[in-house]
Amino acid sequence: MDLLAGQTQLVFAGVPGIIAHARTGRLRPLGVSTTKRLAVLPEVSTISEAGVPGYEATQWYGVLAPVGTPKAIIDKLNKELVTWVQTKEVADRFGAMGSEPASSTPGEFMALIKSEIERWAPVVRGAGLRAD
Repeated sequence: MDLLAGQTQLVFAGVPGIIAHARTGRLRPLGVSTTKRLAVLPEVSTISEAGVPGYEATQWYGVLAPVGTPKAIIDKLNKELVTWVQTKEVADRFGAMGSEPASSTPGEFMALIKSEIERWAPVVRGAGLRAD
């Protein structure tokens, strides 16, 4: 909102939050932080293409369950979510917002979470950030 109001000149934001403003011309995307161009913004280069090789920062969301949830329940939930994510309706709705639905196994998702913690922990420590 501050960018639209002229209070700031630049923002890093998720595509779903800005796509409507980009389509109307109220905002001008300068780059995407993914490793490949987005189907909804094919004319916008990646930050890597624009001169920062290897740059990648993405948002992702996942479904988690409480510790101790029985494996059978986790497996059933995962099966249902994978089926849902793979439907054309979900792909179309997410795609229109600039998101790409994806699914994985619980083990693959845990590996992603661990790799993201390893990747971003030095940044958090280096900036002196703390959770309150």
